[in-house]
Amino acid sequence: MRRYPPIAEHGLIGDLQTCALVSSEGVLDWFCSPRFDSPSVFAGLLDHDRGGYFAITADAPGRADGAADGAAGPGDAFGPPGVTTRQLYLADTGILITRFLTPEGVGEVVDFMPVHDPHTVTDRHQIVRFIRVVRGAVRFTLECRPRFDYGRLPHALASDGATARFEGPGITAHLQAVGALSLEADGRDVRARVALEAGAHAAVVLTVCDAGGAAPPPVTMADMVEQFTGARRFWHDWIERCRYRGRWQEMVNRSAITLKLLTYAPTGAPIAAATTGLPEQEGGERNWDYRYTWVRDASLSVRAMRDLGFTQEANAFRDWLGHRLQEGRAPNGEPLQIMYRVDGDPYLHEEVLDHLEGWRASAPVRAGNGAAGQLQLDIYGEAVYALAQSGQVADIIGYDGWKRCAEVLDWLCENWDRPDEGIWETRGGRKDFTYSRLMCWVAFDRGIRQATANARPADLARWTAARDALLEQIMTRGWSAERRAFVQHYDSDVLDASLLLMPLVGFIAPRDPRWLSTLDAMEGELVSDSLVYRYDPAASPDGLQGAEGTFSLCSFLYVYALARAGRIEQARYAFDKMLTYANHIGLFAEEIGPTGEQLGNFPQAFTHLALITAAVALDDELARTAANRG
Repeated sequence: MRRYPPIAEHGLIGDLQTCALVSSEGVLDWFCSPRFDSPSVFAGLLDHDRGGYFAITADAPGRADGAADGAAGPGDAFGPPGVTTRQLYLADTGILITRFLTPEGVGEVVDFMPVHDPHTVTDRHQIVRFIRVVRGAVRFTLECRPRFDYGRLPHALASDGATARFEGPGITAHLQAVGALSLEADGRDVRARVALEAGAHAAVVLTVCDAGGAAPPPVTMADMVEQFTGARRFWHDWIERCRYRGRWQEMVNRSAITLKLLTYAPTGAPIAAATTGLPEQEGGERNWDYRYTWVRDASLSVRAMRDLGFTQEANAFRDWLGHRLQEGRAPNGEPLQIMYRVDGDPYLHEEVLDHLEGWRASAPVRAGNGAAGQLQLDIYGEAVYALAQSGQVADIIGYDGWKRCAEVLDWLCENWDRPDEGIWETRGGRKDFTYSRLMCWVAFDRGIRQATANARPADLARWTAARDALLEQIMTRGWSAERRAFVQHYDSDVLDASLLLMPLVGFIAPRDPRWLSTLDAMEGELVSDSLVYRYDPAASPDGLQGAEGTFSLCSFLYVYALARAGRIEQARYAFDKMLTYANHIGLFAEEIGPTGEQLGNFPQAFTHLALITAAVALDDELARTAANRG
């Protein structure tokens, strides 16, 4: 196996409380338990030697010892010579299949996490790895090498050939072999080899729980088949609720499933991405922990999920958000902070895991996120925007929740006109960011609408005055007459792709002359072959070293803006090109590098929700254009 496969060469599996990444070579190199934001069990993605991994790989033909050269054969980018790998999802599910094609036969590893009772918090999580051969004969090698707490905790091994128990401080992992597999001790880890012919099966089940947890009951191959059938049924039943029937059905369904996999079901809180520490530039320092719930990202996901018909998921997050509002002041002294843990805990202490070398030596690796304490005033707009997606906001947060929401808007009347750190969490000091003012306008605009439509108590005169003052300020100080564009922050002429949200939230008409000239300016400065940079760090220093790739979220928002502006053919071409940057199974990381590689944490929820938003808008505009022609 390669020490560090490309970020994009992974698939995602999960059980709606935590998740794992499996490389296209069959190596599970990222898994945290019992939650998304818990310490890792396997973190080989961040340090191949210290992080741990769980590999099931096909042996090269003619190598009886199961060893692999690790070099690529002619025309084969991955795996040892003579082995070609392919990876796919079982259609419309979260079940991942890695195929190994050799001259001697074709084998498959089917990976999934059973979804038992996703709304009940549990410390016990299972990964099922089902091995089968569909043609000829294939030899497989298994290596299970857990490294608890990001590789910082030791563990002891107890194994009898059919089972293995990895016991660490506070955590235990049980591995069960089913079929012809026999587990052999390899130091404190285990290894196994098995040769299977067409029609033969084997399986392993990894169960992770708190220390001292009871060993799982013995399992049979029939149990494995039942688990597989149950997982497939769960995903098929869920995706049937999707009401999107547009031109990009497969990609939209995959994005919806990805958002579901990245949502903590017990609270309804989605995380920003499955990983921490993956770099925005190989070898760079922009390596953050995204395993938390951003008010901004999650709030904007409400519209995407409602557009698809997933109202249960949208309402679950809004309920979570309502609880955050009612808790009162966050540790930073504001009514809300920008991110929380999935259970609502606001404390996200950031530490550097300096014993890990990082993906391809991209250090530092961080756990926790120090940006949680930043002042980002836009979150109030996104929060009210999410709550206002329902015609009856009181049905979601109740009367007490509305009163708290009104108190926050009263507070915002006195506090919106302050410099802040901005949407991109830069560490270059506070500024008067136009996007922050834009979303404060949204907060008042949606608050006024909800109070009026639902006859709720509110200081409408005060809110209206604040809303109008914001609009005037943005139109004067946030607009550059020289650039003929809205700019990143006041008293500058730097462009910022976050402002692509202006027409989506209703601040400006999508064909307003000011907006069309802003689109033109962005196209000339931030857009590169339909890919969009967030901003130019050279023109607007952000306090960090290094560069970054184009931001996939912004590329999809660009498609949305083009479509609503009536530039349909340009939007469709940009969208179709953007889809070519998805990985082999339809997943996107945070950014796209200069040679098309995916960079940053993976997969990123923000990108997938923007893909849905762009696809829905494009379908609408294409249908409208066709109707007008008819």
